[in-house]
Amino acid sequence: MRIGEIAALVGVTPRAVRHYHHQGLLPEPVRLGNGYRDYGLREAVLLARIRRLTELGLSLEEVRDVLQDDRGRDLVEVLEELDQDLARQEKVLQERRMRLRALLAEARTGRLDGDVLLSPQLTRLLAGLGPVPDSPMAAKDRDHLVFLDSVLPAETRTALLAGLAGMRDHAEQVYALLDRLADSRPDDPLVTRAARELAALMPDDLVTHIQHGAPGTAEEALLADLAPAQAAALRHAVQLAAERQEGPS
Repeated sequence: MRIGEIAALVGVTPRAVRHYHHQGLLPEPVRLGNGYRDYGLREAVLLARIRRLTELGLSLEEVRDVLQDDRGRDLVEVLEELDQDLARQEKVLQERRMRLRALLAEARTGRLDGDVLLSPQLTRLLAGLGPVPDSPMAAKDRDHLVFLDSVLPAETRTALLAGLAGMRDHAEQVYALLDRLADSRPDDPLVTRAARELAALMPDDLVTHIQHGAPGTAEEALLADLAPAQAAALRHAVQLAAERQEGPS
């Protein structure tokens, strides 16, 4: 293969191949009688390895160290590792396409903005909630859910959204309770009454997740975005729901 052919095969530019030669990462292949470089399978495998390592964010010096460790390894072993790398990339792409298909289906209904990338779990949850009601808290809740969807680890996000799905049928009631607290003080008696009603609506699995699974920094960031009385009611509601789970002492 000539330089343009190996570059096209691996998915890099001829300029990149020359740069790797210059940096000593890719040894110069034998040259034909006409002076052209003649690349073979081993050079293609090494070039693919360099490309993969740089895509992972390694500097060229770090790539050099990894390649030093690769020397002496059997070609089959290196090819198997590359195949495993490609399989991992394929899995990531499949997961992204699943998220995209779910998002596309909801975007076609007009329920979602086209520039918001959501997990399938959140896409289903928002679809079940339906159109955003005329409620400031409902709009803010959508923003909060998108924030959590983007920052929480997959396992934590799945558990949280599954718990929230249990409150889906009571969403309008929850929003109405919190909207009434927007201009209240934290010591307003309405806060306690709202907390009791919210606690009664919270499913046990959601309470368990909030108590033991949700990261404190994300939780506090969302509470800080609420009016003081709203945050106080939610904190008290979680406390009451947790006490309900524990039962009488």
